[in-house]
Amino acid sequence: MAVDNVQVNTNTGVDGNSYTSSISNDQLTNDDFLRLMIQELKLQDPTKPMDSKQMLASQMQMSTINTNQEMVSAMKSLQTSFSQSALSSAANVIGKNIEDGNIGENGINKAYTVRSVETVDGVVQVVAQQMLYLEQQVKLNGEDDTATLVNYNEKGQILDENGNVTDNKIALQDPGKPLIKDGKLVILDKDNNEVSNHKYELVGATTPVYSDQLTHVPFSAITKIF
Repeated sequence: MAVDNVQVNTNTGVDGNSYTSSISNDQLTNDDFLRLMIQELKLQDPTKPMDSKQMLASQMQMSTINTNQEMVSAMKSLQTSFSQSALSSAANVIGKNIEDGNIGENGINKAYTVRSVETVDGVVQVVAQQMLYLEQQVKLNGEDDTATLVNYNEKGQILDENGNVTDNKIALQDPGKPLIKDGKLVILDKDNNEVSNHKYELVGATTPVYSDQLTHVPFSAITKIF
């Protein structure tokens, strides 16, 4: 029988003969221990037989070590299984909006859209973009009863189809929220004078404007999914 990394401690008796006082190895099993104990019984000094109580205590200690090792292995397996299950559950929120209970500078709960999920040091986290505000969509009515959607930036400046700033802008009462006066959009010219005669209207829909930064939110910290 070959056993690796066995640590054997020996003592010398009063007669000058050496004998084994203890054997230790983290990888020993109960079978290994019994084989070693039988071998030691064969080689023991007949005038100094091993104490049966000590042998029993050693065997019980070995059994306890094996039980603890099996428990640790089971716990590791359970932890891996739990992490995989949590990661699978977290994957269901990809593309959805969440809140983590934190309040933004505007006094409103921070909201995010989940882009992906990952495990960091055993902790399942969602990778999300924070929604800065909701931008209300605006359309420009044409002469031939057609309408085109209008894009505008955070300052309300209306952009053309190439993304260039035009001379007109939408007056905003909040980020992304156009100002309404007498049931009509307030449009300003390049000198910030109100344009009374225009063909801009609200569409009745909103689109979120996101932060450029990705935020890691622990899956367990999510307070709302919508």
